[in-house]
Amino acid sequence: MPSRVPFYFLISLLIVAGLTLSWLRHDSYGVPWTPGERSQVWDVEARIQFDAVNKPVKVSMAAPQTQTGFTIVDESASSPGYGIAYLTTEHGRRAEWTIRQADGPQTLYYKTQILVDPQASATVEPPKTEKPEAVTFEGPHEAAAISLLEQARQRSSNDITLTRELIKQFNDKDNQNASLLLNDLTKVQAISKLLSFESIHNKVVGTLWLEDGRRRQSVQHMIEVWNGEHWKLFNPETGEQGQPSNLLLWDETNVSLLDVVGGKNSQIHFSMIAQEISPAAATDKKVEADNLLNFSIHSLPLEEQSMFKTIMLIPIGALIVVFLRIIIGLKTSGTFMPVLIAVAFVQTQLVTGIVGFLLIVGTGLIIRSYLSKLNLLLVARISAVIITVIMIISLFTIVAFKIGLTAGLSITFFPMIILSWTVERMSILWEEEGWKEVATQGGGSLLTAVIIYIAMTNPFVQHLTFNFIGIQLIILALILMLGNYTGYRLSELRRFKPLAED
Repeated sequence: MPSRVPFYFLISLLIVAGLTLSWLRHDSYGVPWTPGERSQVWDVEARIQFDAVNKPVKVSMAAPQTQTGFTIVDESASSPGYGIAYLTTEHGRRAEWTIRQADGPQTLYYKTQILVDPQASATVEPPKTEKPEAVTFEGPHEAAAISLLEQARQRSSNDITLTRELIKQFNDKDNQNASLLLNDLTKVQAISKLLSFESIHNKVVGTLWLEDGRRRQSVQHMIEVWNGEHWKLFNPETGEQGQPSNLLLWDETNVSLLDVVGGKNSQIHFSMIAQEISPAAATDKKVEADNLLNFSIHSLPLEEQSMFKTIMLIPIGALIVVFLRIIIGLKTSGTFMPVLIAVAFVQTQLVTGIVGFLLIVGTGLIIRSYLSKLNLLLVARISAVIITVIMIISLFTIVAFKIGLTAGLSITFFPMIILSWTVERMSILWEEEGWKEVATQGGGSLLTAVIIYIAMTNPFVQHLTFNFIGIQLIILALILMLGNYTGYRLSELRRFKPLAED
């Protein structure tokens, strides 16, 4: 019989390595053990994409700076082959990439860490001229502009209230003067031009709404108006005045968000993710991708981090499945099918997910029973089941939308291949073992998926798995330990109880 010493050594090594990596994340980078304990830090990443045309390239992007409620902790850029510089110009801070020659699709990354800091404040920079640059309107646009300003003047007492009244007019769909200007200008451009026409200092700023896990967000333009002492922010879509706590001013240049020389088809998108860390550690925290001990997915681009936030929860589901099957003796249809169903539940919410699962599998079993009478080959039968499941999901989604059940639209998150194999597997089981065994395994799978869903949506579990990659090594060690168990399952104790009594 081979020695078990190497196995126990491997288990010990995994646990020690997992605990050590987790402790280093906590001690060196200030990541708390529990969520919600410390200050909040936002990782915001700009992804710039364009097509180079075999010429020298210069890319200039407006960069954020410390402002009211936010302190810039760190910034970095990932752009192989490019030179990078952070410049302070008369229009504000900018990040600038340069390369002698480039050709084909190009992707540049800019990443900044922003600490939520109630004590932070921005340096107020007043307008550089006594009056804004003169603007004019032509033809009927001039008459519309004068009419809008005249009505706003009558209902206001200063520049701030006048701006508020102008926004109200542009949000009134029945206002013909506003509609005329919006034929040639965006809402932000029209309001800004009217304010300049009225000799009111204003500027258009680019803002980002901070939402955890948000990907491919675009800048939303708002207006700042000078009241003589401070710049006041206005949301042209809602008319709200002031800066909400989850709104970041990214571009305050009033010039351009992105300039690309030597390229075409440029676009920029933003991804963001929130971390809970101590304010003191946030100031010194540097994410070093080449540090051997920093096994952190925070070194990845933000869009991939958002994806990994869900992926890192899957080992928790695997651990639960192993425990329920080996220790409890619960029967499931497939080994890790409940894990994937639980992941779908996270997207669809629990009640909607359970109803959708039962409808899809139930309908699929009925159709599969007909296919079995056709004596098809396995490959053709499985392909037919997959297509059938897709049609069922499409039908249920359309019906849910037509009757106003918007929650039913999320049923598309179910993994179709897994559902198809589940229908096939349960159908064969029905033919060989009967409906009771199908109910036992189907019910066990659903119960397991619900338990995994509860674990995956727990904020403490989400925090640990995402921030401490060492937890994955500990989970692996536990699964290996459970896999070494050869004793009775709890469900078997009742089965063998008469033998124990004898």
